[in-house]
Amino acid sequence: MSRNTIRTACGILCLAGLTVLGPGRLRGADSATITFRRVFQGSSPEFIEIKVSEAGAATYDIRQMSEDSDPQKFDVGPAVRSKIFQLAMELHNFEGADLDVHRRIAYLGEKTFRYEKGSEVHETKFNYTIDHTASQLLVVFDGLSQQQQDLVNLEQRLKYDRLGVNDALRQFEDDLGRRTLPEPERLLGVLDRVAADARVVDVARQRARALAERIRASQGGSTP
Repeated sequence: MSRNTIRTACGILCLAGLTVLGPGRLRGADSATITFRRVFQGSSPEFIEIKVSEAGAATYDIRQMSEDSDPQKFDVGPAVRSKIFQLAMELHNFEGADLDVHRRIAYLGEKTFRYEKGSEVHETKFNYTIDHTASQLLVVFDGLSQQQQDLVNLEQRLKYDRLGVNDALRQFEDDLGRRTLPEPERLLGVLDRVAADARVVDVARQRARALAERIRASQGGSTP
């Protein structure tokens, strides 16, 4: 068989494969993404946006409105992702959803839930909701936001302000005590580094060690 014949045959097979897969699969269009956004000027932070893909990718953008948008990748475990998409499904992926309480209450920031899958897009906005399922989903995203803020704060203090590490640990300890952080084990790495860093004050090292032990005990001794 000639080389030209072989090349032609290979080309036909490749095109056939692309036809079977379809353009949607090639672009990963089958993977849905859920976005949570909160905008509340005058608060700190003023802007929170978290995107979680069903396939596993996730980004966060937490900042003041005056700062440039700079989404960063982060990890969200399969159990938390599954819970997010399960709750969204119970809300019909926000299609036609009216979650706002529609009462005169204090302004608490505009929240948005958005579902995207290929050309299918649904979103809903609200200030405050009494819908139980929506409230559960809000707790998950608020927890992810606070968890990531605690992680970034602790990493930055360890790098640039070792005297402030203990304050960052206290904040994380308070958040951990509220039991709203979805995956506190994500901070085990930085907690271990604080506990082992002789340049950090001893009280902070002891607190980091105690927090790490507490998290590991709650996880049955497992590490992320």
